[in-house]
Amino acid sequence: MKISNVSFVGLGVMGFPMAGHLSSAGYNVTVFNRTQSKAQEWASKYSGKVATSLTEAATDQDIVFMCVGDDNDVLSVGSQLLESMKSGSILVDHTTASAAVAREIYAEAKRLKIGFIDAPVSGGQAGAQNGQLTVMCGGEQSNFERVESVIQCYARHSQLLGDCGSGQLAKMMNQICIAGIVQGLAEALHFGQQAGLDCEQVINVISKGAAQSWQMENRAHTMLKGEYEFGFAVDWMRKDLAIALDEARRNGSTLALTALVDQYYADVQKLGGERWDTSSLLTRLRNN
Repeated sequence: MKISNVSFVGLGVMGFPMAGHLSSAGYNVTVFNRTQSKAQEWASKYSGKVATSLTEAATDQDIVFMCVGDDNDVLSVGSQLLESMKSGSILVDHTTASAAVAREIYAEAKRLKIGFIDAPVSGGQAGAQNGQLTVMCGGEQSNFERVESVIQCYARHSQLLGDCGSGQLAKMMNQICIAGIVQGLAEALHFGQQAGLDCEQVINVISKGAAQSWQMENRAHTMLKGEYEFGFAVDWMRKDLAIALDEARRNGSTLALTALVDQYYADVQKLGGERWDTSSLLTRLRNN
């Protein structure tokens, strides 16, 4: 079936540019956002229609994408969208949420003969703006094949990783890795400064070796300057880590480092860093 009509629900820092890429690719895009002014702003930059309700956003669409806040939003918004989506259409959820919620929405969609893919993303605001996101997907192969080429409008890589919920579980792994890497980088920078080294020079050297990481390449220099305005906020990281820690309790895995770094992020929040980006872990070391 040819995909032509798509809608995007949730025009935050990620959804706004993602929906824009769909419009630029030539799809007939309908957008919805709880704050209507944001949707109107989107329509002033891209070609598309602004829906005034979730019902309108879902009606007669081949694919409905959503990128909302948390589990409660996914359940509330997803359920309302499914009520108005046509049989044979597909709901794609780009929210970072729990695997349990993904499975709940999948079961409801299945009952209504609607496809569902849980598809959290990695790459941050810059990745969304540049169309370079990584998309981790869970669901049925046939549904993934129908949406994959559309997702590629804003992704450098998308992959089906298993049954429904697998995308969310993979995103948990992603956030676990990031938390540990950023903490290690923060401690290294703190150590270097305490030792009196020129950390800019040191980073230029060690980033060429085994210590190299995306975080080092993209955040070390701004961390040294105390700049923490690069998208993914501490509040959102704590939400994601809470999901991962909760899942770990269910599956019996041990996440000692993740639990520790989560508490370090709580310290950053107490310093007023709720909206600082995740590289702000260095601030708590500098304030000790």
